[in-house]
Formats: sequence, structure tokens, C-alpha cells
Amino acid sequence: MTAAPAGAPPLLAVESVDVTLGRGWRANQVLSGVDLDVWPGEIVGLVGETGSGKTTLARTVVGLVTPRQGRILLDGLPISALRRRARRAERRGGHVQLVFQDPLRSLDPDLTVAEIVAEGLTIRGEADRGQIRRRVTAALDRVGLDATVLERTPGQISGGQRQRVSIARALAVEPQLLICDEPVSALDASSRNYVLRLLDELRTSLGLAIVIISHDLSSLAGIADRIVVLYRGRIVEDGPVERVFATPRHPYTALLMASGPSIGHDRPFSPQQLRRAEPNSPGPAQLAGPGACVFAARCPFAGEVCATQPALTTIGERWSVACHRSDQWEALAQSATHQEGPAHAR
Repeated sequence: MTAAPAGAPPLLAVESVDVTLGRGWRANQVLSGVDLDVWPGEIVGLVGETGSGKTTLARTVVGLVTPRQGRILLDGLPISALRRRARRAERRGGHVQLVFQDPLRSLDPDLTVAEIVAEGLTIRGEADRGQIRRRVTAALDRVGLDATVLERTPGQISGGQRQRVSIARALAVEPQLLICDEPVSALDASSRNYVLRLLDELRTSLGLAIVIISHDLSSLAGIADRIVVLYRGRIVEDGPVERVFATPRHPYTALLMASGPSIGHDRPFSPQQLRRAEPNSPGPAQLAGPGACVFAARCPFAGEVCATQPALTTIGERWSVACHRSDQWEALAQSATHQEGPAHAR
């Protein structure tokens, strides 16, 4: 695993980003005050339940969604502020590449692997066909595919190979940042492990910064440097993977750990200890207010202090948490049982 050099600026800096989708009465704030840094050669795992804002954050970073507030910088350049020609030029530059789950499904089924991998180079205006062919072949070689797949279509290769082709397509334009949205969730165990090892090798050999969006915490345990936890559009915990997995400091992070497959650590809490005994009960009235902690209505440890949204606060080296009770909820969880109901300490 890679640690960021001391004092080095991040490659990606997301600063106080808010995103609202829809208009009028249909408007929905999807991201609220999101701050995120990613350094070259680092793998960051972005986790959270469906609807937490993970994919929206990825789409905002690559410029498919415009933030209502805040800004996004890539290598010091405020890319979220670019407009028209400058924005198109930045996109064509290919500095940030987004890889979707089974991304080839929406493409013309008659396109060959060679045409798919060359797409970014063609859009960018590369004219030398021989050079494009060499770049395509080199990109495929980096992901463990040889020239025999060049003239095949997506339907003629396996799911694992399709995912590697999509990564090769991203690598062909020599990006600085790779964002992978659920890259292994649809793969069998063998292909899943191969793709994860591949991403780990790419960040080392190319110095790539990689963000992996995943609901499967176990897939991140062996390769991620940091885990960033999103809940209802807010980052609630961001810290070193080993420390977060061993001793999560936010009760929602602990609930994710307790509810998923084992990742090699003893589980100090059961899911029952981390859920409200009466999930439909809002608790104290002030916890249902618009300014309350986003997790308060589900949290068995919420008290009156949780009527305000906590800030993301540093608790250790490159480790931060947004919880008023980050130093108290573990003791409450140890003493609480599902039958006793939530502990509302004041």
C-alpha cells in the first residue's frame, strides 16, 4: 500500500461540494459539503449504501454533473469551473477516466475491442492509425490481454475480459486518476481477484490515483489505502483502511462492517447492537429536524447533541469522523441489547 508523501499536494481535491439534482419541488440535494483528497499512487475505497451519493460524486469529479457549491481541483486546476471550450478540452485530455460496472453493455455490439479501446484516442484527435494501434495494443497488454482479442466483439469475450477491456480503454489515454464504479461486483471470484490485483499493480507501475466505488468492503481490504464512508450525501468517516476496519469510529461504519462478509477482523458488535430497537421511531423530536445529524434517526446512540450536524473532525493522522459521540458510542453499544432499546444519553 502507498502512503502520500509528507507535505505533497493531493492530485484530486474535492472542496465543500454540494450537488442538487432535479428542479423545483423535485430538487434533491444528493451531496452536502463533501471534502475529499486523493494522492497519486493511492487507492481510495468509497463505500456506502445505495443512494448515498457515491456514483453522483464520481460523475461530478469527471464533469458529468455540475456542483451547486464548492469546487473540484485536479493537480491544482479548478476543473469544476471550466466552461465550454476549456471544459471540452479537459475532458478530451482524458486526465480523469470513469470505469463503470459492465461498461461495454451500452456500446454498439458490433464494435471490436480495438475500436472500443481506441475510442478516447480518436475523440482526442489522434490521427496516426499506426500509433493508435500501438497504444491500443500496449493498453491491452497492461491488463493482461493479447492481440487475439483485438477483432472480437464484447459478446465474444468473457465478463472478466470485458472489464479488463474497459480498463484498457481508460488507460489508453494515459489518465492521472481512475474512478472505478463497482468494477468487480458482477464478476466471478477468479475474475474479481484478477481485476483487483490488476488495479493494485497499475497504481504502483503507473503512479495512478484510483478511487474504487464498492458496496463490498471485503474487496477493498487487501488493496485500498483509505476508506471513505458516505451516508446520505455526507462523508461520515475517512481514514486508513486497516484502522477503520479494526476500530471504526462512526456507528454507521461499524454497522456496515457488522452487516457484511467477514474481512478478517473480530467483530466487537453485532448488527443488533448498532440498530435502533424501534427503527420506525424517530427518537427525540429534534433529531428529525433538517439540521440534525443525517444518521441520528437510525442511530441507537443519538442524543440531544445530535440535533445538529457534526463537522468532519480529525481524530488521527489522515483520519476523520463526523460524529458527536465518536468517543462514547462504543461503550454504549457494549452495554446495550436489542431488547433494551436505544440508549439516549444526553
